[in-house]
Amino acid sequence: MKNRITRCMAALFSASLIFILAGCSVANTEPISTTAILFDTVISIELYGTKDTAILDDCISMCQDYEDRFSRTIDTSEISQINNAHGAAVTVSDDTIELIQKGLDYGRLSNGYFDITIAPLSSLWDFKNNTGVVPDASAIEEAKSHVNYQNVIINGNTVTLTDPKAAIDLGGIAKGYIADQLKALIEAKDVEHGIISLGGNVLTIGSKIDGSAYHIGIQKPFDESTAITSVDVKDKSVVSSGVYERYFKVDNKLYHHILNPFTGFPYDNNLLGVTIISDQSVDGDALSTTCFALGLDEGTKLIDSLDNIEAVFITDDYELHQTGSNK
Repeated sequence: MKNRITRCMAALFSASLIFILAGCSVANTEPISTTAILFDTVISIELYGTKDTAILDDCISMCQDYEDRFSRTIDTSEISQINNAHGAAVTVSDDTIELIQKGLDYGRLSNGYFDITIAPLSSLWDFKNNTGVVPDASAIEEAKSHVNYQNVIINGNTVTLTDPKAAIDLGGIAKGYIADQLKALIEAKDVEHGIISLGGNVLTIGSKIDGSAYHIGIQKPFDESTAITSVDVKDKSVVSSGVYERYFKVDNKLYHHILNPFTGFPYDNNLLGVTIISDQSVDGDALSTTCFALGLDEGTKLIDSLDNIEAVFITDDYELHQTGSNK
């Protein structure tokens, strides 16, 4: 619990840095805001041009509802029901179907380097509790034999895992999806300016009230209080993934949470982090992991093949490599 609180406070500090870099968003206008710990991270929402705090309450309620449905660690969640069904079909809500389908789309786009059935491996490594234990090779082999997004079958509102030992983990895409749903809720209340932050996922609503862009900092790897660079965005998502988010070291070797489905071990490709700038946060979430998995060269090729997507790659020499339609 102490480690979890420490990580969350660090995330809150990082979120604070982002808002500071945003330049206080709007002169002479006080925002309404809320902060909570959900999805094992700090979420923060700041809205401008409204004093209706009920919107913030609705946002927190929405986040709690999604966590209750999407979390693989909550026994009663829809994802847990699928994972514990031993291959039987499970009926779930429209949102869960939509999110799983989006995850499968990125599985196909990445040729399996992004895989929502990574749960057998992510459970084995247990970066959430930072145990500092490298799993046994035979256990890794067994776990990765059950990782294959093609084992997920959707039929209407039912989900079936054709491998009874397979399991879904939506951690690589869920926060982006939730951020987009929060934005839709907020805009439906006629709010046109604000910032949503779900850990490493930042989604801006419109521009600042004066029409200028938000100035969003990208964290320097392994330095929670420092931005390595920043981007100016209006009505965009900025999502970062990197080796510095959850990791441990054994014999001076770093093991991080972005796992290769084909080897069962963390990716080792000379990248420290990837940030995606996109219209939809769900795309930024999935692409930040996908591009990290593909590495600098193949990740750059993927981004250059997509419309309205920009990426910033950070290599292990702390050099920045920017590419994409907004370059």
